Amino acid sequence: MRYNKLGSTGLYVSELCFGTMTFGGQGPFGFLGQVQQAEADALVAKALEAGVNFLDTADTYSEGQSERITGQALKNLGVRRSEIVVATKVFGPAGRGPNSHGSSRGHILDAARASLERLQLDHIDLYQLHGFDPATPIEESLEALSDLVRQGLVRYIGVSNWAAWQMAKALGLSALHGFAKIASVQAYYTIAGRDLEREIVPMLQSEGLGLLVWSPLAGGFLSGKYTRAQREIEGSRRTAFAFPPVDPERGYDIVDALAAMATRKGVTVAQLAIAWLLHQKTVTSVILGAKRVDQLSDTLASVDVTLDAEERKLLDEVSKLRAEYPGWMMDIWSKARVEQFAAQRHPR
Repeated sequence: MRYNKLGSTGLYVSELCFGTMTFGGQGPFGFLGQVQQAEADALVAKALEAGVNFLDTADTYSEGQSERITGQALKNLGVRRSEIVVATKVFGPAGRGPNSHGSSRGHILDAARASLERLQLDHIDLYQLHGFDPATPIEESLEALSDLVRQGLVRYIGVSNWAAWQMAKALGLSALHGFAKIASVQAYYTIAGRDLEREIVPMLQSEGLGLLVWSPLAGGFLSGKYTRAQREIEGSRRTAFAFPPVDPERGYDIVDALAAMATRKGVTVAQLAIAWLLHQKTVTSVILGAKRVDQLSDTLASVDVTLDAEERKLLDEVSKLRAEYPGWMMDIWSKARVEQFAAQRHPR
């Protein structure tokens, strides 16, 4: 297991993060998993044994049960607080009232204390806005998060599912007003869904933010169970709820390439799909979810899968994005300056 800096902070997190979305089995996210305490303890123990020091949850997962089970698992396993990085999120509905969701000051402050109580912790290492709130000024959200940092209840802040311009604006406001700086973004990224490479990845590279990847197997599409010949599996989550969306024809070209390469290398399709992400320089940590220990063991083994230059080239080619404006114009018009800059950085 390797450990990467979280963006430009001094915090190191494991390249694989264990996500606890499958814990609890209640509410809108309940269909994702019914993992209860004893099973959760075993899953967390397996992740820690593999070197994972990073756990991710959210206050909306199973109506708070995911946080409760996660916190209790850490207590049951006797994990030292200083040896684990715990991330959670705020934004989704935590009640029925008009102020029980979003990124307002009131909701952020109330939700943080509720999460700490459920997790049985005195601080949250990474507190993330789970979505973008068009009803709340970004300044209000950042000031509330900064207050939590000053109070010692939160160590670092991040966002999830934000656009590049929204993050860029937040960074500017933080610099202007002295607010805590966003350290990372949690975003959807897979070899079958590379959309964030258009705007978000260049912004992260420019501003030094970390990238935490959710749904690295595209909601099970890259698990190895789905093939061009078998597009639906009775009783599977993806057959019932095809999320995240994947372009099927392009997607099955990628699955075919992964399956052939996985056979040659003696690994699974899932391990190879995660390994591709681990080879992307922008990726800080890949979040893995699981319902069973054997399932988690398989994906944890992805850290041992290496890709040579030819293998990466093949996978990059079959999964590359269709050129869109202004990207294709920038590639043409800025080519000379890119080459000049590269030569300056890497002189002969």
